[in-house]
Amino acid sequence: MANIRILLADDHELIRTGMRNLIGSNSDFQIVGEAADGEDTIAKVRQLRPDVAIVDISMPKLSGIEAAKRICKEFPSVRVLVLTMHENAEYVYQILKSGASGYLLKNAGKDEITQAIYAVMKGNKFFSPRISDLMISEYVKKAEKRDERSEEAILTRREEEVLRYIARGMNNQQIAEKLFISPRTVETHRTNIMQKLNIHDAPNLVRYALENGYGRE
Repeated sequence: MANIRILLADDHELIRTGMRNLIGSNSDFQIVGEAADGEDTIAKVRQLRPDVAIVDISMPKLSGIEAAKRICKEFPSVRVLVLTMHENAEYVYQILKSGASGYLLKNAGKDEITQAIYAVMKGNKFFSPRISDLMISEYVKKAEKRDERSEEAILTRREEEVLRYIARGMNNQQIAEKLFISPRTVETHRTNIMQKLNIHDAPNLVRYALENGYGRE
């Protein structure tokens, strides 16, 4: 994987110099150009056709995320690594949506940056370890919320009985006679079922009941 052509894009010359010093000594890497803003980054990609563009997330004229989106759309063979100081889940999602291949923190060391370049050149995604930890943490939080919603959606035994009769096309009066309760109580159960299942009308409630086996004898 020799002679990987790299474009450095950051509005701070000090950052570009640091990146150049970190990776320039690797004989596999060739830094073919630099850019100081988003629009210049796009222009340099068109002109130089690098293999990898390392792009700062916050640049004048065009943000790194927008630049990444346009590069990935216009030049799908160019791998984009977004460089940032922000450990933020929302940025991660925006970067993933842009089509970029990875997310590097600006305090990343030489080994990490080198590993990232090799990884994206192989077609893989790469995220700084702390970003990976953040993504895992966010995933776990969302999974826990889904579990909480699922627990809220669990129907009581009586609600399941009411739903079975609803699936068989019975009205509140008929269900009340079957269960020896009042029609008003049946209506209360029906309302609670719909709230738990996030269903807002009778036809969709019947459809749900049938699709989930409540209509069986």
